[in-house]
Amino acid sequence: MAPRTAPRRAAAQEIPGEDVTRLGDVPRRFVAPAAHDNYERIETMVPMRDGVKLFTLALVPRQPPGPLPVILTRTPYGAAKRAARTDSPDLAMVLPTADEDLVRDGYIRVYQDVRGRYRSQGRYTVTMPVRGPFNAGKVDQVTDAWDTIEWLATRLQGSNGRVGITGVSYDGMLTLMALLDPHPALKAAVPINPMVDSWMGDDFYHHGALRLIMFDYLYRQTTTKDGSRGVPWGYRDQYSAVLAAGSVGELGRRYGVDRLPAWKRIIDHPAYDAYWQDQALDRRQAQQPCAVPVLTVHSLFDQEDIYGAPAQFAALAAGDPRGRHTHLVIGPWCHGQSQGEGSALGQMQWGADTAGQFRRDVLKPFWDLHLKQTKPRSPLPRVLAFETGGNQWRRYRAWPPASGARTRALFLQPHGGLDFAAPGPGAGHTEFVSDPAKPVPYRVRPVLPLGGTWGRWLVDDQRPFADRPDVLAFASAPLAQPLTLAGPVVATLFAATTGTDADWVVKLIDEYPPEVPSCPEMGGYQLMVAGDIMRGRYRERPDLARPVPAGQVLPYRLSLPHVHHTFLPGHRLMVQVQSTWFPLYDRNPQTFVESIAWARPEDFRSAVHRVHHEPTAASYLELPVLTTTGAR
Repeated sequence: MAPRTAPRRAAAQEIPGEDVTRLGDVPRRFVAPAAHDNYERIETMVPMRDGVKLFTLALVPRQPPGPLPVILTRTPYGAAKRAARTDSPDLAMVLPTADEDLVRDGYIRVYQDVRGRYRSQGRYTVTMPVRGPFNAGKVDQVTDAWDTIEWLATRLQGSNGRVGITGVSYDGMLTLMALLDPHPALKAAVPINPMVDSWMGDDFYHHGALRLIMFDYLYRQTTTKDGSRGVPWGYRDQYSAVLAAGSVGELGRRYGVDRLPAWKRIIDHPAYDAYWQDQALDRRQAQQPCAVPVLTVHSLFDQEDIYGAPAQFAALAAGDPRGRHTHLVIGPWCHGQSQGEGSALGQMQWGADTAGQFRRDVLKPFWDLHLKQTKPRSPLPRVLAFETGGNQWRRYRAWPPASGARTRALFLQPHGGLDFAAPGPGAGHTEFVSDPAKPVPYRVRPVLPLGGTWGRWLVDDQRPFADRPDVLAFASAPLAQPLTLAGPVVATLFAATTGTDADWVVKLIDEYPPEVPSCPEMGGYQLMVAGDIMRGRYRERPDLARPVPAGQVLPYRLSLPHVHHTFLPGHRLMVQVQSTWFPLYDRNPQTFVESIAWARPEDFRSAVHRVHHEPTAASYLELPVLTTTGAR
């Protein structure tokens, strides 16, 4: 009998079948069946007049009752990203929340990458100037908008030939660009928190002070085509990172940003010269009345573009004195929050979803009126503004309100007082030492780069800064009656410094009572209602820097952002004055140098700043006080 042996294991090649590893499990291109989608996704390259093609994404509802109006957004932030919220077959779930009502009610939604960004051809220029002295070419964002709208009105399947344009921030600026030479098919525009004048008070400067917070933004925007690379800070606390670098120029050199053309242009134009004036859209709009209906949206706590919307509305309204097609909405939001959920901002609660109310009661009826020619149930207000403090919407015939309002002077008093009565003789001055080596942070440290809670910093509690020796705090007695402000606040400081240059920061604050029974955590809260900065070297002319005469009392006039706020009984008005707001803004060396961006370490010196209260040089704020209620 033959001995038993273990059965031989079959060789792999003897197993019938196929090589499952040859092609792999991920195909080169996979497209999910779209049979259940309630929309058609159209991706195309739209040609511009110079031959450059721009990636354009159109989301068209399936089985529409007929041709539909189009709403366009042009953006440098990725058109395809706007249609990627979820993988749902429902278009309303794919697009941003603010688009839900539109696509459910018969609108085609279109997003487009501007030239040189993401999937579009061409070269990208941050805030491309219009054709003229700073753009010798034949195209700009105005012509690109015109050519795009032409294509949407005449070639996009399902379009009824009526187009609206909208966008937030940079996209809002592009919306305004389309109004400089509007295509006949452009029937309505909604610029939201638009960049309008980036030297006076939007992204890059505020009255001459460089907004260093935009360092991160420019790095992301110009180091890659898709914004995928952030600054390699090497620090958790941005305050420490910027301070360690020293000057702004050295900061750029340290991180390689000095090789980026956009950064170089910005620091090479520190004054309000022709470069900035050429790009100020409110100036351009004031030169040519606009017949396109425009709904401008402004946020009271816009941490990025708080200047632009009111300035642009004023320019548009000047060409439309009867208010037939120019509207303004002012909400209690941060930058772009009108497009999301708006019941709160930080610690502040508004009592309702104010953003949802705006989109339902104003935005959608505005689009319907001008793109579908459907009249709203009630006439759209010229101005709809949310009053913080009182937490209610108010309607006005003009902004600032034209009647029922007056300007009152609020005087900074010696010994930290604040009163509507002017100080008497012998009131003297209040002084502090400003040390550039220890600048006042704009937030409680660690100061994180853009992102996270950046959107709500304007409603941060200001108490952590009020007790610093380099911050002056002036407070009124508790109010016996409510006080409502509506419009711009203007501060005039009569001040002197031992240096030859200085920055001035003024903050108007609502100080809550020591205890708030309905919301205990708000006891003593200091809410900044308005605040801004100016660079002293531009006190006479924004386009010309001049040294500050040491020791001389001079007036510094600073326009603060618009407010619409009620100080309730028991609250106190407070004003804080300081000279650094870091690293939101670069440091002034307090020694006059030709280029602050390239100031040397020895240029940064401590200085004594004095704010005066004498009758002939009394520092004060001009408050736009409402004296009546109702439409004005």
